[in-house]
Amino acid sequence: MLYIVWGLFVAAAIWALIHTVRKTRRQERLIASWPKAQATVTGSRQGWSNGGGNTTRSLRYWPTYQFFDLRGTLYAGESEVSYGGPPAPGSFLEVAYNPVDPNQSFQVASPSKIVIGCMTPFFALLALASFWFIGILLG
Repeated sequence: MLYIVWGLFVAAAIWALIHTVRKTRRQERLIASWPKAQATVTGSRQGWSNGGGNTTRSLRYWPTYQFFDLRGTLYAGESEVSYGGPPAPGSFLEVAYNPVDPNQSFQVASPSKIVIGCMTPFFALLALASFWFIGILLG
């Protein structure tokens, strides 16, 4: 029974990693191909981090911004990149926007490949350690 739970955990971790990598790559391709604009921070939305793993929840801030497209039309957006402190209104961000629908935009920030790169060996070691621990419990 414990091996089934272990297998489900490993399958869920693999699925989460694959989903995260695919989403990150898709967003990187869009950002690379879309026009860029300098956006002005207008404020922020605050919320709590999910406190995943053994981490404590923390207050995070997602900047809201405005930018002009190539035709001079004003658009607004909200960053997917969170910050530990509130961004200063009037500061600048680089955004990439969809030329067909400029209401869709992303802050130009390199997604954290380091985090994804660290998650993979962490989950692999956790899976091996838990497999070993289950063997001790049952053995």
